[in-house]
Formats: sequence, structure tokens, C-alpha cells
Amino acid sequence: MHATGAESSWRAPLANDLEQLPADRRRQPRHWRPAGVAGLQNTAAGSPALLDLASNDYLGLAAHPALVEAASQAMRHEGVGAGASRLVSGGRSVHAQLETALAAWLERERVLLFPSGFQANLAAVQALADRHTLVLADRLIHHSLLVGIRASGARLQRFAHNQLDALEQRLQKTRREQPQRRLLVISESLFSMEGTSPDAERINALCQRHNAALLLDEAHALGVLGPGGRGLAYGLPGVSLISGTFGKAFGSGGAFLAGETLVGEWLLQHSGPYRYTTALAPPLAAAALAALTQIQEQPERANQLLDRAHRWRDRLEAAGWPRPPGNGPILPLLVGDNQRALALQQQLEQAGLLSVAIRPPTVPAGTARLRLVLRHDLPPGSLERLIGALGSP
Repeated sequence: MHATGAESSWRAPLANDLEQLPADRRRQPRHWRPAGVAGLQNTAAGSPALLDLASNDYLGLAAHPALVEAASQAMRHEGVGAGASRLVSGGRSVHAQLETALAAWLERERVLLFPSGFQANLAAVQALADRHTLVLADRLIHHSLLVGIRASGARLQRFAHNQLDALEQRLQKTRREQPQRRLLVISESLFSMEGTSPDAERINALCQRHNAALLLDEAHALGVLGPGGRGLAYGLPGVSLISGTFGKAFGSGGAFLAGETLVGEWLLQHSGPYRYTTALAPPLAAAALAALTQIQEQPERANQLLDRAHRWRDRLEAAGWPRPPGNGPILPLLVGDNQRALALQQQLEQAGLLSVAIRPPTVPAGTARLRLVLRHDLPPGSLERLIGALGSP
């Protein structure tokens, strides 16, 4: 039975939007289970195991025995969930331990945990911007940061991806015309769909010169880039807030913000995304703490991963493919057309490799790509399998 009149009015925009969505833009979730070394298997009956070239488990820690044991111990002693907000009854000792360890590792005064990176980014923007603020943001920042900007009421101006001359011009113009205006600059240290990184030192210097706050999203860099995997903001005291997650190189889940005591206290007292959500699950916090220990004790993991990423870029370029930009473990293989990207995804799956086609609106129109992601635990011969499965460009 179909609703009519006023009852259906709210459905019409949704139905119209879905009718106009092209087939090559539609998404369909699939469900996976681990399968062997760096492998995943679709839960559909008869699906083969695939070598995982898609997930963000860069250091292969998600199934590491130390993380599994830490999470298991926390589950036995603390339960599965925290049960409430940190400001009600959800705080656990493992939360404080993780915050203290991260603050020391990153050499920041204060760290606050969040259940997700999306929430952390909302909180970060709202702490550093309001309706009187002008936000200057890299054109390709994550959707969560854009949502945070809208929620803050700030005005947004975007500069071309990693084009810091353009950022400098906007900063100079604003300071000439509005010397006292509140300014916030937002960028990422490793862009998740581009594989590229900005010159963090120069961004930091520009912000200090023009009295602008700087929010750097380190979600994909922490554990991999910077000294000891500490990210590109490490050693740059002018960075106002660092946003980081545990769901990538840390192999766990949840997120955090790191900054000076003043900003941390403001977040504690005023942040809705922090106050009105159940605290990070204790097993995830315990696993993240174990991951931090692994990263600190074995920094060679990140160095080996970056060396492998360089070799893969060389081989892909030698095979005739456009050289994936950047230096980190994210290697976007630009193909342009949505249908071709989907066809390449299927071609790789038939060869036992999982790499997902990334299409608009996640990336700009005409820039569909395969997002190849390297992991520390990929077995020998993975590159040869990929080159053979891709075939000629």
C-alpha cells in the first residue's frame, strides 16, 4: 500500500533523488570476515578469499595478538560498553591511561577520547570556529570536517588542494581587510583518497604569521608518517588541534583530539559531541593502548611500509599506469570514468584481490579511481599479483 497526500510528501524527495541516481554511482554494502594473512572473504556463500588491498589497517595490527588480548582482558573486567558518557558514569581507568600515553607520545598537553573520528572532527571545528570565523580549508578535506564547519556557523573559503600559495594569499587578504577576524585553517596530513600530504611546516608557519588557528586531521598519518609515526604535526607547537583515529594504523576503533590545556578544557566544558555520547568502549581503548605500545616499540614497521609504497609506485609507473601521488600507503590509481573503475574492481576481484572503486561524490566528478592500500602484513608476491591482474592500462 502506498501512502498518499500529506503522508507521502516527505517520501517524494527521497524517491526522486534515488530515481535520478545513476547506476554507476549506487553503493551496495557487503559483509566480510577475515581469511588468512591479510585476506578478507565475503560472507556470501561460495565467495573466494581476497587479498585485502582496501582497508586502512596499515600496520596489520587489527588482529595482532597483543591487541586481541588487551581487548579481551578489558572486556572481561570492564564489560563490552561503557554504558554512559564520560561525564556521567562512562569513564574508565583505561581511558585516562590512553589519554596520558597519547599526550606524552605526541608531546601535547591534553588529549580527549571520542567514539568516532566523525565526532572528534565535529568537536574540533566547533571548538575553534563560530559564526564570526572565516575557515580556510583545503578543497579535499573530509566530509566530517565540512559538517563541523556548517554546524559552527562559520564562513567557508576553500583553497586548491595543497596549494599553499593560494592559502597564503587568502590569509594576507583577510588580515588586510579584517585584522581582528577569527581565522581557522583546516587541512589533513594524509588525504585518504588522494594519498597526498601538505607541507605541514609551511602551513604551521603561515598560521602563526597571520594569527590563525590550525586544525590538522592526522587520521591516516598517525602510526605511519612523521618521526616514529607521530604524524606531520609532531614538533609543530603552532598546530591548535590534532585529530586522530584508532580505526586505521592503530587497528582498533575510536578517535581523539590532542592540543593545549585551554582547548582541552573548553571541549570538556562545552563540546556536545563529547558530552552527549557514550564513552569509547573499554575494549577498544585497551586495544588502542596496546597498539600505541606496538608502534613505539617497532617503528621499523612504518619505515618498511613506506619503502614498500615507494617500490609499488615505481612498478605501477613502469607498467604504464599514472604514478600514484604521495609517499604514504594510499595509492590511488586514477582512471577517470566510473564504469571503468568498477570494471577494474571486478577484474581484480576475479584475480583474488580486493580494491574498491572510489567514485563521486567521495571524489570529484571525472576522477574515479581504484584506491590501493598497502599493509605491513601483505604476503610476498602481492605486487606481482596486482600488476598481473591489472593488465595493460
